[in-house]
Amino acid sequence: MSYIIGISAFYHDSSASLLKDGEIIAASQEERFTRKKHDASFPKKAIDFCLEQANISIEDVSLIVFFEKPFVKFERIIDSLKNTVPYGFLFFKKAIQSWIKIKLWIPSIIKKELNYSGKIIFSEHHEAHAAGTFFTSPYKESAIVTIDGVGEKVCITIGYGKDNFVKIIKEQFYPHSIGLLYSAFTQYCGFKINSGEYKLMGLAPYGKPIYKDKIINNLVTISEKAEVTLNMKYFSFDKGKTTINKLFCDFFGEPVRESEGEMTSFYCDIASSIQSVIEDFMLKLLIYAKEITSSNNVCLSGGVALNCKSNGEMLAGKVFENIWVQPASGDSGASLGAAFVGHYNYLKNKRKILENNLNKQIYLGIGFSNLEIEKVLKKFKITYYKKENDDLLEIISEELKNKKIIGCFQGRSEFGPRALGNRSILGSPLFEDMKKHINIKIKMREGFRPFTPVVIEEKMKEWFLIDKPSKYMLFTFKGKNKYKIPSCIHEDNTARVQSLHKEENQFLHSLISRFESKTGCPILINTSFNVRGEPIVNTPIDALQCFFNTGIDVLMLENFIIFKEENKTISDKLIKDIDFELD
Repeated sequence: MSYIIGISAFYHDSSASLLKDGEIIAASQEERFTRKKHDASFPKKAIDFCLEQANISIEDVSLIVFFEKPFVKFERIIDSLKNTVPYGFLFFKKAIQSWIKIKLWIPSIIKKELNYSGKIIFSEHHEAHAAGTFFTSPYKESAIVTIDGVGEKVCITIGYGKDNFVKIIKEQFYPHSIGLLYSAFTQYCGFKINSGEYKLMGLAPYGKPIYKDKIINNLVTISEKAEVTLNMKYFSFDKGKTTINKLFCDFFGEPVRESEGEMTSFYCDIASSIQSVIEDFMLKLLIYAKEITSSNNVCLSGGVALNCKSNGEMLAGKVFENIWVQPASGDSGASLGAAFVGHYNYLKNKRKILENNLNKQIYLGIGFSNLEIEKVLKKFKITYYKKENDDLLEIISEELKNKKIIGCFQGRSEFGPRALGNRSILGSPLFEDMKKHINIKIKMREGFRPFTPVVIEEKMKEWFLIDKPSKYMLFTFKGKNKYKIPSCIHEDNTARVQSLHKEENQFLHSLISRFESKTGCPILINTSFNVRGEPIVNTPIDALQCFFNTGIDVLMLENFIIFKEENKTISDKLIKDIDFELD
């Protein structure tokens, strides 16, 4: 048997993935174990989990693939700073330390951390993204579009995948990056880069795109072939400083919004404007990709591919007959792509097309048995009830009907940025004030943030303008009955839909069905089980801490139910200050 580990590390969202003869056995972000959001450190804990899940040791691993080529990236950084002397000197002085100590010695670090003596190879960053999306797709051949901030030197690639090989056809190079342009506006609106881009997307429907022309006439030029040229006088990321500069702020006439400051209509309009620019650009990019590949299919990856509003517009544009977006499109998913580069491009193995199924694509993290969970509950002297599935469904659906908020912890945790039912907070979408309540009282985050409706797949067309399943929360669709489910339809009457088939998550499907029998609504609110700045919960203790430190009413840990009102006195170890760094 052939075991391959893919690693993504040392930038943001470090992760590890394990393949066994081309099948995904396990994958997880390091942040889930360290509890440090977007953890960039070497993913030792994630690798240990992958090995344990497969019941193997490091000696059984025949190949390790790192997700990018550090020397190529280092060369780009040196060239960039050299071209901006003397402005980039202080950044260079700071950055060089981490490169000399860590980032140029990846093979040595892998061997030392893992006690590994086997083969290590490197993929290119965009090659890993391309492989990750194509080899998880259901297509035998496809155009491949990867778009992010920057890899080693490349910001956008168009490629082509067929059978067991992916090839990059077209590249666009740093610093002219549409991803970095979007991040610049993320910073301008007071959100954290590489973390808050989805907030910018969520804010956009509250404004109007009145600055769109100003952006495309002054800050960025986009050709008919979707080639990007930034007007670099407005940006500072090439000098190693803040992404935007004083000229940028002067151009729009307002300062950078304070991270916890007032959200005025100006910043809403800015968000709407840059979101519209991105949507137009992505359609143009797909048209060009179609032209040079002649494929009917397209696979998307990279951080920008997580912009579900843009994805929804691309789907509606029907440039390609079929669109696949890798569920873990950001750098966390690049570890999986790197492993596929090793399995297919390097070892030349025959292609196995994976099932488009949550269990095969998403539920790849750690899980816990009832026995393991009960030990934790007894240790902390928690009052709990153990119920068989039918009783569990009845109790939880009734609580949801009565406006209670449920923490749901079941099965293996999700890989990637979305919670799709196994580490989720669930609520009823029928109450108009539920969105504000969960955002502010439970998630402790901005009130404008939208929630996903998870809907029974057979009923999705009755509630949304949707003609294909949307399993991974990667596309937005227009709602048909906003007045019935007001708390999960966004300001622009769209929703980031998760459609659910019974075979993919039988418990959640049954719970929604039971809720429908009581209310007539086959939909629940689904949001990730965490608070702002915290990684999604990974273990029973993580879940208990989040439960007892928020306004969640009921916690379900596999077959156990815990009611907040019955646990007034609990261990100090489960009470903590919410001290996560705000995203």
